[in-house]
Amino acid sequence: MSSDNRRGSGGAEGAVPEQLALIREAVRKNKAPRAKPRTWRGAALAKELPVARVLVDKGVLHLDRYFDYAVPEELDAVAQPGVRVRVRFGAGGRNVREGRREGGSLIDGFLVERVAESDYSGPLAALAQVVSPEPVLGPELLELARAVADRYAGSLADVLQLAVPPRHARAEARETGPPPPPPGAPEPGPWLRYGRGAEFLEALAAGGAPRAVWTALPGPSWAEEIGRAVQATLASGRGALVVVPAGRPAARVDAALRELLGEGQHALLTADAGQERRYREWLAVRRGSVRAVVGTRAAMFAPVRNLGLVVVWDDGDAGHSDDHAPFPHVREVLELRATRDRCAFLLGGWTCTVEAAQLVESGWAAPLVADRERVRAAAPLVRTVGDAELARDEAARAARLPSLAWQVARDGLRRGPVLVQVPRRGYVPRLACARCREPARCRHCAGPLQAQDAGALRCGWCGREEADWHCPECGGSRLRAQVVGARRTAEELGRAFPAVPVRTSGREQVLDTVPDTPALVVSTPGAEPVAEGGYAAALLLDGWAMLVRPDLRAAEDALRRWIGAAALVRDQGAGGTVVIVAEPTLRPVQALVRWDPVGHAVRELAERAELGFPPVSRMAAVSGTADAVAAFLAGAELPADAAVLGPVPLPVPDPGRPRPVGAPPPGERWQRALIRVPPGSGAALAGALKNMQAARLARGGGETVRIRIDPPDIG
Repeated sequence: MSSDNRRGSGGAEGAVPEQLALIREAVRKNKAPRAKPRTWRGAALAKELPVARVLVDKGVLHLDRYFDYAVPEELDAVAQPGVRVRVRFGAGGRNVREGRREGGSLIDGFLVERVAESDYSGPLAALAQVVSPEPVLGPELLELARAVADRYAGSLADVLQLAVPPRHARAEARETGPPPPPPGAPEPGPWLRYGRGAEFLEALAAGGAPRAVWTALPGPSWAEEIGRAVQATLASGRGALVVVPAGRPAARVDAALRELLGEGQHALLTADAGQERRYREWLAVRRGSVRAVVGTRAAMFAPVRNLGLVVVWDDGDAGHSDDHAPFPHVREVLELRATRDRCAFLLGGWTCTVEAAQLVESGWAAPLVADRERVRAAAPLVRTVGDAELARDEAARAARLPSLAWQVARDGLRRGPVLVQVPRRGYVPRLACARCREPARCRHCAGPLQAQDAGALRCGWCGREEADWHCPECGGSRLRAQVVGARRTAEELGRAFPAVPVRTSGREQVLDTVPDTPALVVSTPGAEPVAEGGYAAALLLDGWAMLVRPDLRAAEDALRRWIGAAALVRDQGAGGTVVIVAEPTLRPVQALVRWDPVGHAVRELAERAELGFPPVSRMAAVSGTADAVAAFLAGAELPADAAVLGPVPLPVPDPGRPRPVGAPPPGERWQRALIRVPPGSGAALAGALKNMQAARLARGGGETVRIRIDPPDIG
C-alpha cells in the first residue's frame, strides 16, 4: 500500500513556523522532506531502519492503511517484521516534543516492515511495546489477507483478526522441532472407484497442481480419500490444507490422517480445541514443524509452508461462510490461495454446488466423478411419496407417516437404526404454489414473493407488489407455507412405534454417532449422527418445506441436505432404502432419485445465467435505515453496468430468538438494497462500495450501513 500521508498515532500537527515554511518550500519544489532519526523522550532510536510501518488493529475502512512509528533503540532487536506491537493511537496521542506527557490510547497492531525513512514530514511517535518477538504475520499471509479484504470490501485488520489466532504466552514459549520426514506415496485405495482418481493422486505425489471438483460416492470413505490426497502431497515434500465445515467432519479427517500417517504429521485447528492448544498447533504450522492442517473455517488462512494442496469439503454448508466482517467464504479464499501459490485444488462433497459446476464449466477445474454403475451400486434405493398419495393416505394423517414410509421404517428397524430427517423448527419457508410447489416469484426480477400483513404479496428483492399472482407452471393461484418441527415429529413417531427407542439430534443436542441397534433417530438437517455400519433406512419428511425457503439456492441446498442424510444409509445391495415425502416431479427430488447432483447443479447454473443470478453475476447487499441506504447509494460511484434492486424492508427478528447476521439492531427498522453486476465487474463493485464506506466513516457521525459482498441469502 502506498505510504503517502502516513503518520504515527498522532503525527505532530503543531509544527513550529520554521518547519511549516520548510515543508511549503519543499512541496513547491516537489521534494517532500523526510523524517530523520531523532531522540524520543531521551531515548535514542534504532541506528538502522528506524521507521516501523504498523497496521493498527482498528478495523475501520478509513484507517485501512499503514502508519509510521519510530523504533526505539531498546526495541531494535525484537521489533522485526511480523511481530505484534502496541502503539499510541488517537486524538490524544499526538506525538509530542520532549518534556510533554504523551497521551492517546494503547492499541494492538502488527509491524509490517521497517524502512530507513518515512514519507511523513513530521516527528513520529515511537513504538510503545513489542508484545512478543514471535513473527506471526509473514509476507504471504499479509498478501493473502489484503487480497481477501479487497475482494469483500473490508479492512485488512478485520481479515487478520480472522487469520491470526489470539496469542497465548504459554503456547508460544514451547519449542517445536523440525518437521517429520515425508511419508511414502499412498496406494490409490478407494480413489480407484473414480475415473481419474488414481491419476489425481499420482499428480499430487509427483509435485503437480491438478484442480478438481470431486463428487464423492456415498458412504464413510470420503475422509480416507481426503487423507490419501494429503499423504500424496506430503510425499512430494509439500504441505496440505483441508477445511471442513464443522468439528465432527474435522474429527473424521483427523482420525483418517492419524491412521494413514501416524502422529505428528498434521495439525488440527478447530475452535473446540481451546485457545492454548489451537495457538500451539497454529504456531507449529507457521514455524514449519507441521506441514499438513485439518480445520474448520478459520483454518483457511493457516500459514502452511510450501503449500501444495488445498481441500474444501462440502462447500455448500453455511459453516464455510464467516459471520464476521468482511464475511469471506472458504471456497473463494482457497481458490485465491490455489491461484497465488500455484498449488493443487480439490473441492469435494457428496453433492455439487452451482459454484463448483461453474468452476468445471469455465475450465478452471476438472470433474472427478465415478461412473453411473458405481454410483448406483453405492447409493441406497430412493422412493418418493407425493401430495396425491398423502391426501389418500390414512396413515399420513394419523402419524405424519405415509404408508410407504411406515412400512420402510418398520422393515428397517428389524435390521438396524432408521434415520428421520425433518426441517428444523426455525425454518421460515417462502410461499409456493399449493398445487405444484413451484416457488412464487416476482414477474419483474424473479425474486421471492412474501405475504404482507394485509394479505398482499410483495417481492423480497425489488419491493413491487403482486396483485394477481398465478403459478407460471400449472396456473394455480393458491399458496402454501407451513412446517412441523423435530420435537413434535419425535413424539408422533414414538406413539407410532411404541416399542422402539427414539433419539433426537438437533439444536439442543447434536449426536455424533449412534450404535448399530434398532432405533428411530430424528434429526434436523446437518445434525445427522453417523450410524455404525450405516442406517438401514432413512425417511426425509416435509421435503417441500425445504424447497420453498426464502433463498436463491433453496433447491440446491435441499438436495445437498437430502443427499447428506441419504449418504449415511447402507447401499441398496445391503437393503438400504430412503423415502422422501415430496412431489416426485420436482427437479431436486428427481436428482435425488437418480443420485445426480452434478446434473442438477449444471441445470441450476444454466437457469441462473439466463436470469443473471449469482454466481454468474456478482451481488452485494447494502443494509441500514431507509435514509442511510438511500444516501449511500446516491453517493457511491457504482459501475455503469450495476443494477440496484430495492431497497426493501428487512424482517424484524422475533423477540427471544438469536439475531441473524446482518439483521437490524433491536428496535430499528432497516432496509436492504441488492446491487448486481455482470461478470468482470465484481472488483469494481467491491472497490466502489469500500471507497464510499470509507468516506462515510471518515466524515463520522452517520448512521450505520452494512455491506456484504456475495450474501449467502438474498431471499
